[in-house]
Amino acid sequence: MSRLTNPFILLFCTCFMVTGYSQNDTKTAEYRRSSLYTLMVADSTRNFSQLIQETFVDSKIPEKFNNHVTNERSIPKLYNDSLSKAELKEAQKVAITEYLSTHDIAKSMVAKWFNRSEQGGFNMDLISERGFYNASDLDVKIAKNSERGTAMLADAGEELIKNTFVIVNNFKYTDKEEVAEKAKGLLASIGSVAVLAGASEVAEVTEVASEGVGILGKGYVIKTDALLFRLKWNDEVASIFYNDYWTEDEQIDEERVNAFNESNVFELEYIGTQMAWADLQSTTYTKKTDEELITIATMKASDAVTAKLQREYEVFRTKTPLMSSDPLSAKIGLKEGLEKGDKYEVLEQVLNKEGKTEYKRVGVIKVDKNQIWDNRFNADEENTDDTLEYTVFSGKKKKFYAGMLIRQIN
Repeated sequence: MSRLTNPFILLFCTCFMVTGYSQNDTKTAEYRRSSLYTLMVADSTRNFSQLIQETFVDSKIPEKFNNHVTNERSIPKLYNDSLSKAELKEAQKVAITEYLSTHDIAKSMVAKWFNRSEQGGFNMDLISERGFYNASDLDVKIAKNSERGTAMLADAGEELIKNTFVIVNNFKYTDKEEVAEKAKGLLASIGSVAVLAGASEVAEVTEVASEGVGILGKGYVIKTDALLFRLKWNDEVASIFYNDYWTEDEQIDEERVNAFNESNVFELEYIGTQMAWADLQSTTYTKKTDEELITIATMKASDAVTAKLQREYEVFRTKTPLMSSDPLSAKIGLKEGLEKGDKYEVLEQVLNKEGKTEYKRVGVIKVDKNQIWDNRFNADEENTDDTLEYTVFSGKKKKFYAGMLIRQIN
């Protein structure tokens, strides 16, 4: 980061804070989560579009992320369905990317990070809260050439602001009876039926196939194509922000307020796309209405695609604290896409000489195939006999302790 030419609020960085706990302890581990803003494409021409939109808008951001929603949760349909599948995929990406840019979504996310007020002033309160910096030092003004201060700001940028993401979902409802009709009863052609239901490859229906062609029959499928973006935050952008836009409510600089309003330096970078779908058998929930079933399927599809994006794109993989060392366990499960055989690296967080956060790998653990927590939406109704509330891992227990962070590596 280039040197800052103006004083601004700075935080005194404390060492990484972790609240370790046993399985009977109600405390939770404190760690620096990635931040997430989720939106969906609103298409009124699709069946149950209003119900799907209401379900999504009312849903919470996954608990493994900080909620970084800044405004609306839906965007209008921006492309032409008459295009071919390949053309439609590219048109959707272009249209959504342009919408996010023209509506200053990246700028609004930066404004939220720095608690921008109605007057246009910034402060570091949210960064203090999410980064576990020492709040008692928030009122300390430091000199513009402080290397320690620059390092702390760089640390906050790397650990917090840079790990801010946007997911845009494009949901589609399918009636399974219609799928069965289109498939003309070809029970052996599970791949063909899956494509009709919303899956693009045979691999998408491995689980369904193992349950005996469960895609056919009465029920509902909610498919979503999701695009993942990341907020661009680097030394150059940070320097422009602190040097040209930073101002505080106690002494507002109108020129800086206007400069931020007119700025176009904040951007979102496209990371990638994934597709997921939730297959819901109505016979499993005989007492639920169609609307309730579609609500459940929408939530399941949203969780599933988030998990697939994390598995596919390393930059989006979250860190999770170990809950206990005996057994080795963590509060993640099927909702996060865990599968038997998955490996996780165990990380210890340290501060380097410059005061920036680094992660040191201290070992690798593996998911216990017989003890994976089913924490998917509505899992308590589907698996009434499952009392597991965490996932167990195999590994060298003596090397690890509660509060160490784990991150998927395969």
